[in-house]
Amino acid sequence: MEKQKAIAVLVALGNETRLDIFRLLMQAGPEGLPAGQIGVRLGLPPATLSFHLNQLKHADLITFRRERRSLIYSAAYPVMNALLAYMTENCCQGAAALCEAAVPSTCQPKEIHETPARARVR
Repeated sequence: MEKQKAIAVLVALGNETRLDIFRLLMQAGPEGLPAGQIGVRLGLPPATLSFHLNQLKHADLITFRRERRSLIYSAAYPVMNALLAYMTENCCQGAAALCEAAVPSTCQPKEIHETPARARVR
């Protein structure tokens, strides 16, 4: 990712409403969400939602497809991954492996560590 593109992406995500929309779409996964559902979940009027979706599209952070009469929006995972790579490429004086340990992956399942039932009962 080039520097200007990284700046555009960071500026788009620097707005609280756009960050909320993007996080919701990241959580929704590749299937995405219809625009109306995004608005309802975040309590945004249609005009406000449309404005912010256009800003995210302009930064290439989201994609959309038409399904009948609905527009379905999805997060553009490759753009987010490119931003993360750009931000960490010179991490730790070039020792990127150290940064990988410091930055958890959001797309990998988390390990669940449970204490055996007997140990929990006191």
